[in-house]
Amino acid sequence: MNTTTRLIFFSCLSQILIHLLAYWTSYLPLFDASPDLVQTSKWSKPLLRWDMFHFAHIAEQGYVYEHEWAFFPGLPFVLSFWNANNMLWAGGMISVACDTTLVLYRLSLYHFESPNLAFLVALLSLLPSSPATMRMAPYNEPFFTYFSYRGLLYCTQSKWFFATLCFALAGAFRSNGVLLSGFILWGILIQPFLESGKPPTIISSYIKSVVYTATIFTPFVYHQVTGYIAFCTSGVNAEPWCSKSIPVIYSHVQSKYWNSGFMRYWTLAQLPNFIIAAPPFIVIFAYSVHILRNGLKRRSSSSLALIPHAIHACILCCTLLFTSHVQIILRLAPSMPLLYWAAAWLFMCHPKVSNLWIGWSVVWGATSVLLWSVFLPPA
Repeated sequence: MNTTTRLIFFSCLSQILIHLLAYWTSYLPLFDASPDLVQTSKWSKPLLRWDMFHFAHIAEQGYVYEHEWAFFPGLPFVLSFWNANNMLWAGGMISVACDTTLVLYRLSLYHFESPNLAFLVALLSLLPSSPATMRMAPYNEPFFTYFSYRGLLYCTQSKWFFATLCFALAGAFRSNGVLLSGFILWGILIQPFLESGKPPTIISSYIKSVVYTATIFTPFVYHQVTGYIAFCTSGVNAEPWCSKSIPVIYSHVQSKYWNSGFMRYWTLAQLPNFIIAAPPFIVIFAYSVHILRNGLKRRSSSSLALIPHAIHACILCCTLLFTSHVQIILRLAPSMPLLYWAAAWLFMCHPKVSNLWIGWSVVWGATSVLLWSVFLPPA
């Protein structure tokens, strides 16, 4: 059995186990009985949780309510191709198809040039910190992760145009897709400068960087513009955010309906969420520091290529830690290959800590599926 076949086998096994656990526990009493009010097939029963109510409503009727603008249009667009009876099931199947195991293997093989290490990384990715949203439910995360990984793989091949398209598609599902533009800038401008000590002299490099970065920002800008048109152009009872120098509906609804903002989440009542979210934060920050320290010291092509992953991870983690609901890291951490490189690094260099990580991944993964099924946070 070759490597590809083995990874497909283990990925399918992971999917089956997650689905079995979710369907089995979905018959337990629900903390929130909202899903019981919606007519769905038994196969769709454990899929209608949390944000899926918003995604399904937007897919059917468009953006009707202000708070719905917190959700980007990528997933509702995908779901809109099916009627209400088949929407959840079809969306779940497409999410399952967005499997990143093989892409992560190829990406890891490029960076570390070790088939065994790349295989280990791919296996560790089958233990995500949010199995329900990553490997089962029609959520943003499977699509965002798939297009992010694909774009990163194209970056290793210097196929900047295709990487840009993938990053732009990722940005249609989550706002933080704009951060992926940093990989384009790094590959075209920054890494060549660090390797040679001289800035690129080819004008087309700068033009490409600007055009590709603007393209990646397009989904975010489009969402804000359509929101502004919907709420701010009538001239009647316009919201205060409409008069800001840069009117952004996304940050407005996040602040108004989810209380997002600098240090707003840092309250004693949220301490359990900080504890739950701590493992991925610790692992990501520790490995990012390791990469930055070694990469800047050695200045080799292989070490420099990992630096943008560390910078991207630190920026995203700091954003979540200080301005958002920290438990979202459980859903977003798997979208960064650095998380699984960090897990493999622990496995190779710090086996005792690695055992703790793997144990946490298994126990928390199963627990989170149970919490998802009975409609309890975090999700």
